[in-house]
Amino acid sequence: MTRGSLLVDHIGELVTNDGRDGDPLGVRRDAALLIEDGQVAWVGSARDAPAADRRIDAGGAAVLPGFVDSHAHLVFAGDRAAEFAARMAGERYTGGGIRTTVGATRAASDDALRASVGRLRTEMLRQGTTTVEIKSGYGLTVADEARSLRIAAEFTDDTTFLGAHVVPAEYADRPDDYVGLVCGPMLAAAAPYARWIDVFCERGAFDADHARAILDCGQAAGLGVRLHANQLGPGPGVRLGVELGAASVDHCTHLTDADVDALAGSETVATLLPGAEFSTRSPYPDARRLLDAGVTVALATDCNPGSSYTSSMPFCVALAVREMRMTPAEAVWAATAGGAAALRRTDVGRLTPGARADLIILDAPSHLHLAYRPGVPLIRQVLHNGVPR
Repeated sequence: MTRGSLLVDHIGELVTNDGRDGDPLGVRRDAALLIEDGQVAWVGSARDAPAADRRIDAGGAAVLPGFVDSHAHLVFAGDRAAEFAARMAGERYTGGGIRTTVGATRAASDDALRASVGRLRTEMLRQGTTTVEIKSGYGLTVADEARSLRIAAEFTDDTTFLGAHVVPAEYADRPDDYVGLVCGPMLAAAAPYARWIDVFCERGAFDADHARAILDCGQAAGLGVRLHANQLGPGPGVRLGVELGAASVDHCTHLTDADVDALAGSETVATLLPGAEFSTRSPYPDARRLLDAGVTVALATDCNPGSSYTSSMPFCVALAVREMRMTPAEAVWAATAGGAAALRRTDVGRLTPGARADLIILDAPSHLHLAYRPGVPLIRQVLHNGVPR
């Protein structure tokens, strides 16, 4: 297909995230943008729009950057619907069900895993997610972690090695040996397919000493650091992530003042995952506390079969506004530019000249409707790399 130039005009509200005039969303009214070679080439007033080879009339609708989902676990087999039902009946979430998914994933063929990732990635794209990070973590053997990342790399450039998700059953009495495996043969097999390394630093998973050892090895192998931290209770994960220069610490549900201060004084993003709290009936993170302290906040789905089986960033935006005291503008920024910051990407999460032409056209006049009309399919059209999908 010959791309040529594409003009999107008659935009009622254009969210650029350029921070112009003190507005983080950089909203422009009665706007247009020009796309060339898969990138945004020009942004301005509709009345000044240049000529183009093709045109999309937004009809006065809102146009936003594509969502950037910076935390997702898409490589898995099976589901845990029965576990969800048990939680809704009153059982407490402990993370122990991860091993159930490990067994199903190990037993699945490459083709079955690839088809599952493809289905979820298509779901995400339909709902406006144009960039997604995908983790391993449901294989927990050298071969299964490597193949999980190899498959993930077919769908995204942002792949994360999460061999330290939980200690698998066969190492239950030998956690030190498993950490040695993760730091040695597993990392060596996984690193060629990964950009990031992650650890579930939590009670029942990996303590701070084990997490530090694994992340240090990952950094030495050239991988960037991410960290699951402070989901199930207070702990050392957030401050460890800041100390190691992590791009993001994720969950951040139970924070001390020292945790917030550490984040505020760093470039580490706090990625909040409200789908997990929704699906586990757990307390939501206090986004207002983080934002008021000056912490950079991102939103992501945490899409996984156990604790957050949603692929919908609009749903997470609505939850963040309703349950985490974010304004609609803050939530939209966190789901776009915030996610890009969590992945240390400057080419996505914004609609300014030079950015990748990833955008969504809403079936609504304003970004406010993402939270105002929860559960309604408001994504009218998605452009990815400048191509309508």
